[in-house]
Amino acid sequence: MTGSGLRSLVIACVGFALLAAPPARAQEVRVPPESRAQIQESFAPVVKAVAPAVVNIYTRKTVAVRTRPNPLLNDPFFRQFFGDQFGMGQSVPRERVERALGSGVIIDPSGVIVTNNHVIEDADEITVILSDRREYPATVVGRDPKTDLGVLRIDTHGRALPYLQFGDADSLEVGDLVLAIGNPFGLNQTVTSGIVSALARTSVGVTDYGFFIQTDAAINPGNSGGALVDMHGRLVGLNSAIFSGKGGAGSIGIGFAIPSPMVRAVAQSLLAHGRPVRSWFGASGNTVSADVADSLGMDHPYGAIIGEIYPGSPAAHAGLRAGDIVLAINGRDVQDVAGLRYRLATVPVGESATLTVLRRDEHLKLTAKLMEPPETPPRQSTTIGGRTPLTGAEISNLNPALAEDTGIPLGEGGVVVTRLAEGSVAARLGFRPGDMLDKINRTKIDSVATALKALKSAQGGWRVEILRDGKRLAMSVDG
Repeated sequence: MTGSGLRSLVIACVGFALLAAPPARAQEVRVPPESRAQIQESFAPVVKAVAPAVVNIYTRKTVAVRTRPNPLLNDPFFRQFFGDQFGMGQSVPRERVERALGSGVIIDPSGVIVTNNHVIEDADEITVILSDRREYPATVVGRDPKTDLGVLRIDTHGRALPYLQFGDADSLEVGDLVLAIGNPFGLNQTVTSGIVSALARTSVGVTDYGFFIQTDAAINPGNSGGALVDMHGRLVGLNSAIFSGKGGAGSIGIGFAIPSPMVRAVAQSLLAHGRPVRSWFGASGNTVSADVADSLGMDHPYGAIIGEIYPGSPAAHAGLRAGDIVLAINGRDVQDVAGLRYRLATVPVGESATLTVLRRDEHLKLTAKLMEPPETPPRQSTTIGGRTPLTGAEISNLNPALAEDTGIPLGEGGVVVTRLAEGSVAARLGFRPGDMLDKINRTKIDSVATALKALKSAQGGWRVEILRDGKRLAMSVDG
């Protein structure tokens, strides 16, 4: 998203939230306005009911900065007379206080608030201001950078707060009216209206679980974590990002919100565990291409074609096979692999998902009971010392839980570089986090213990073979 004429993606501050699932209801019949009088009807009743549950969030954090030395102090003539008594040529460490603003949504009357992770990340102090101007210090219940969501709690001393109920974002249609409420540019309780411009946007690049509602309701910096509500006053999304013109930071009518099912699932996980706990499926896949769709006689390309299946995973127990195409999860269409990840991530741990699968020319219904990603085998994370090519690298046994935490492809497991000490031997030799150790001096590396033994027993030098982005790389280092 760079270059002449292109647009840059700007994090805006917007949000949604609610923990209670919406009640089942009959299918609504939507009709367009039939007169100018209907178009001019006011949103005031909806705003009046919703606005008290939307809060302003102010954060404060102290960051260390180093000031650049005065160029005069590096002048040889100046140094000849004054030496280093002024700290010549050295940067001076200083502290600077950074303040930021955003929005949030009360999802429980006891004082539980959902917002964007980027609003509260690394904050030293967080202040929540209600619509009636009451102020409360907030504590962080948990954060989930992968979905850009976070949960706060404020102590109201037993006083119940207004809150929003979750709506069903899956029932939205392009063209539906929505309202965005937040704190743009510090302008408290600002309400903007618009329509749903698109659904299931998966190429936005804001989070690892990209699946966004696109709206033309004006969203600006400060709206992040604020509410996107439907005409019934229900929370259908959490405003998170905007698309702005090059060099700009204002709304041009393209905003993105995290759908309510994801907000609800992450909030429940953070409240229960203090950390994100996502359901694990145990299979990788790719988006169905036009060529594949044509070869299978599909009307158009959609769905996710399954590649690798981890042994003993929910996908394996469900009877899924490599080459199967997942078309829907729990009756909701899966357009691509990002949609598959989103749908599975919104299914709580321990619950079952019904998969609609195309296998050759047969449509099947499979049931997968999702589980928390297992820590098997144990990670045994170890930082390598001594004198080896991998000194300063942390290596770990790759298991499903680690793969979920880091985004490293699970494959069949193995040993992976998870961290590198700055300036270490391993870093200088070009190793990277995510590198899979394949062989050391012809010894196949299947565990951390095997890697440590191979490094220690080497005589005369080391030949290390790794797998990186599907390529095999080798390095020889003399002892």
